[in-house]
Amino acid sequence: MSEEATILHADLDAFFASVEQRDDPALRGRPVLVGGGVVLAASYEARAYGVRGAMSGGEARRLCPHAVVVPPRMSAYAEASKAVFDVFDDTSPHVEGLSIDEAFLDVSGLRKVVGDPAEVAARLRSAVRERVGLPITVGVARTKFLAKVASGVAKPDGLLVVDPGGETAFLHPLPVGKLWGVGPVTEARLRDRGLHTVGDVARHSEAMLTTLLGQASGRHLHRLAHNEDPRPVRHRRRRGSIGAQRALGRAPRSAADIDAALTGLVERVCRRMRRADWRGRTVVLRLRFADFTRATRSHTLAAPTARTALVLATARQLLRAAMPRIDRDGLTLIGVAVAGLSDEATAQLELPFDTAFGVDVDPVVDDVRERFGAEAITRGALLGRSPGIAMPTLPD
Repeated sequence: MSEEATILHADLDAFFASVEQRDDPALRGRPVLVGGGVVLAASYEARAYGVRGAMSGGEARRLCPHAVVVPPRMSAYAEASKAVFDVFDDTSPHVEGLSIDEAFLDVSGLRKVVGDPAEVAARLRSAVRERVGLPITVGVARTKFLAKVASGVAKPDGLLVVDPGGETAFLHPLPVGKLWGVGPVTEARLRDRGLHTVGDVARHSEAMLTTLLGQASGRHLHRLAHNEDPRPVRHRRRRGSIGAQRALGRAPRSAADIDAALTGLVERVCRRMRRADWRGRTVVLRLRFADFTRATRSHTLAAPTARTALVLATARQLLRAAMPRIDRDGLTLIGVAVAGLSDEATAQLELPFDTAFGVDVDPVVDDVRERFGAEAITRGALLGRSPGIAMPTLPD
């Protein structure tokens, strides 16, 4: 790891809502919700009332009755994201995009040209404000983990530099939920053992944490609690997976509704894979339940594929295994990803079926869509149903 704080984590503030406030001066300073049925984004004025992303529109309006609800404009958000990444690229040659509204930048070696990392971060924030018209928060630290934590603490519209000599004093008083990878379930387990802060985690041995959380999670949290994160900023890193997700709100959903949402997500993911000439082996299903807990299920195929029918059959099998939990606890978000990406043409594309599920992999449906457009042919499960909102993503 570097001896100097040279890694920046730049994160746009309430991105979708900020774009709406930028483009409509009447919305500035007012609570804004993007999306009516499910909140895609909430301005900080709305968050002050407890509104959060992925919350149902009805619940959000109960918390903040005077909020202004606007429909999402994905093309505007994609355009704003591209403009912001142009600023990132002008700032440093080493930019690692995490999503359309955040990235890591390595600014080591720029001191003699531009200034120290704090000056670079300040200029970056000014450039985004002047060129794109959006507020952005930047955290600066020696590691990617700590830079991301710093930007979270500095929000909204802030700048926080964690000097090497002050890392422990900054990190250890923070709640354990600030550690990367700690969700509600892991946080509850740690708190049950009396571990409420990052410092509490740091004071326990790796062996104790692995006993409590498992080897991988225990080792991971022990290292982060001591700010051990040697990962470099990887410029234009290769994708590890391609995915999509959809918030469903808190209203009860039938099995047919959930299957339709899953089908739409799989079609979206596979279409992106084919356009980018990717194939993948591992199908991942991600679920979030009404009590805010999450579950992840996956299945690895015999060979890489981008065929919709095969990925959908695999995802449905994973969903079927989770239905008892869904029926009991409710489902608020569903996501699908395909990992283990490869750009090699494989024999899997020529196989008539996959032996794991016995599913006909009919290439005609996919080929018709690629040739004549996504609307040329539609699955019966999607007739009369909204496909959900396609969120803008980084280039595949």
